Amino acid sequence: MTQDAHQKKTAIIIGAGPAGLTVAWELLTRTDITPIILEKSNMIGGLARSIDYKGNRMDIGPHRFFSKSDRVMRWWLGHLPLQHVDNMEFIRSYQTKLGITNQNQRLDPETTDLVMLLRNRKTRIYFLMDLFPYPIALNMVMLLRLGFYKILRIGISYVYSILFPIKPMKNLEDFYINRFGKELYLTFFKSYTEKLWGLSCREISAEWGAQRVKGLSVGNALKDFIMKLIHKNKSIDQKKTETSLIEWFLYPKRGAGQMWETVADKIRQRGGEIIMNFNVDKIYQKEHTVIAIGGHSLIEGQKKEWQGDYFFSTMPVQELTKSFMGEVDQEVREISDGLRYRDIILIGLLLKRLLLTDKEYPHELIRDNWLYIQEPNVQVARIQICNNMSPYLVAAPGLVWIGAEYFCQVGDNMWERDDASLVQMAQKELEKIGIIAERDTVDGVVIRQEKAYPVYFGAYQQFETVRKFYDQFDNLFLLGRNGMHKYNNQDHSMLTAMVAVDNIIHHRQNKENIWAVNTEKEYHEEK
Repeated sequence: MTQDAHQKKTAIIIGAGPAGLTVAWELLTRTDITPIILEKSNMIGGLARSIDYKGNRMDIGPHRFFSKSDRVMRWWLGHLPLQHVDNMEFIRSYQTKLGITNQNQRLDPETTDLVMLLRNRKTRIYFLMDLFPYPIALNMVMLLRLGFYKILRIGISYVYSILFPIKPMKNLEDFYINRFGKELYLTFFKSYTEKLWGLSCREISAEWGAQRVKGLSVGNALKDFIMKLIHKNKSIDQKKTETSLIEWFLYPKRGAGQMWETVADKIRQRGGEIIMNFNVDKIYQKEHTVIAIGGHSLIEGQKKEWQGDYFFSTMPVQELTKSFMGEVDQEVREISDGLRYRDIILIGLLLKRLLLTDKEYPHELIRDNWLYIQEPNVQVARIQICNNMSPYLVAAPGLVWIGAEYFCQVGDNMWERDDASLVQMAQKELEKIGIIAERDTVDGVVIRQEKAYPVYFGAYQQFETVRKFYDQFDNLFLLGRNGMHKYNNQDHSMLTAMVAVDNIIHHRQNKENIWAVNTEKEYHEEK
């Protein structure tokens, strides 16, 4: 796209998370449009940022850098090249497929920070104070740990669900029972899901299950188990593997946030602007065009307005609607106000050791990247083991750095507790279920994150009305997880940004292809 220098255009982007930074980079490298990013916080990366606590880094929720989109994989590796590994022929073939030209670099994480690590994926369920495969695997481990009688009940329940499915599916519980059988649902899905959303599965839309589980099923788990016995999949792209079953992923040496900090630096170097600590609270429009954005600095309090030609919003839809100046349908405002979110408290614990060990490697740190806590007698829902994401996330050798995740709501009892009591709560709960000993804690920190998960119940059922309202503004693009109120992973958020720039370049006004990301087969876990 070429433009007269006197008519150079500007894009105003709300939010410096994966979607906002991706759209800025795409504009800088593919168009003559200058991006200006307005970020409310003092940190780059949004929900994919990494917190630094005394040299120990931790993500807001664990992030795997894996996508079935070659475009996304190429993008990531273009910013942070892959480390040198012994099986270079295995890696070279994949990088050649992606068209990556820096594949001959012998990058060593010991000598450079700007590198992507190749990590083995291991994620399990912690239940009955024991470790179970995640996703559910039909193998001897499951049989030995649950027992023959329990496995038999799971099998009978699954067959029953196939022969007599619940119709129509009214809620998430119906969805899980139809997909996995009642016994497996009660054993491995119910407790964690209700911790996450703070509601009974009977109160959550079945659409949530379709969005997150997709191709995962007992049948696919059985097929995956049989295929591994017959043939080891050595394809690094893993496109024939369900996303929930992948065996490797990429990960930046210094955490997920390092990717976005690196991209932000490059955006500034190319002439893009990133304004931190700026709260957008006014969006001005004329007819079906956005003409300016206004707000104020959270540090100095100074007000400012930004005019532009294109506007990209990754801010929560609820806040976007409240910021809209001028006429907005009352129904749109009511639905936006009724949208709900789930918030998260992340409690980082620096430990001398874990009590929990793997029966295969009893004298080593367990190899899991994170654990899903299915135990119903504690509130902790998930645990990150940062050492296994990247050993470089831990400042002191020999210590274990974990993040205990608690799902809550802003203003509830947990959210309002002071940091010291939250650290103590995490210590006691994890000791209660045999994962740590409280006395082994060296240090602790609490991180609160609002609007971590947009939810698919409440006013969401009428969200199409809100979407149609915003789609009528030709130069306004809603992107990313909170920007679209859609439970996207970071690669899907990036793809919404890429497709939006595609549309600008090709003068396409219809935004259906942006909303189709993570719903079309190309982005599904099942083909």
